[in-house]
Amino acid sequence: MTAGTGTVEEKAQAVRDDLADREGVLVAFSGGVDSSVVAALARDALGEDAVACTAKSETLPEAELDDARRIAEEISIRHEVVEFSELDDPNFVVNDDDRCYHCRTMRLGKMFDAAERLGIPVVCDGTNASDADGGHRPGLQAVDELDAYSPLLAHDIDKDEVRAIADDYGLSVADKPSMACLSSRIPTGLEVTEEKLTRVERAEQLVRQWGFSQFRVRDHDGLARIEVGRDELDAALNPEFVAA
Repeated sequence: MTAGTGTVEEKAQAVRDDLADREGVLVAFSGGVDSSVVAALARDALGEDAVACTAKSETLPEAELDDARRIAEEISIRHEVVEFSELDDPNFVVNDDDRCYHCRTMRLGKMFDAAERLGIPVVCDGTNASDADGGHRPGLQAVDELDAYSPLLAHDIDKDEVRAIADDYGLSVADKPSMACLSSRIPTGLEVTEEKLTRVERAEQLVRQWGFSQFRVRDHDGLARIEVGRDELDAALNPEFVAA
């Protein structure tokens, strides 16, 4: 499929036309803005022959799974949840530069299993044109190897255009910050364990309760480092928050 040109509306329609030619699609669905837009376009194009699927694992915060369920209801798309554990793979646990490759391979593998069970021929993901801008992206290697289809990338839709389409649909995630999985909070070379993932998730729940939207709590072998967006820095220096 060649890259798309034209306005955002024309690109969105090109994706709908593209997906309408398929017998059915399963969207790898995190509930983030990229996969939500793919799910909305697929639902428009294919109706009940479009399914959103979320893979539940230790690296997915419970709040993100709740968001995925809620957004699937917004879109009115059938939502399946499958489960797996990245911690079963020693290549993931060792946490080297290819951690994202191993994670994405397992996660997408579960999507293909679900698609086969449901008799759906195509698995789509939310990779957009801004994701393919070079650099070390091992997760994209997994997408290529498993032959998942990335309609946003195929039609040259970048992150800003994704948000514009989400806004057109009235999706509540249109302005949602990007959320990397919990294992990204553990520095490369330090082993990923369930204990570390759990304490990161609990720490981020606390930070979220203080009203922060763009943040990370990184686990440096027991020492927490809180990162916040530049526009929330003043709030992070609030003495009450610091004390908490």
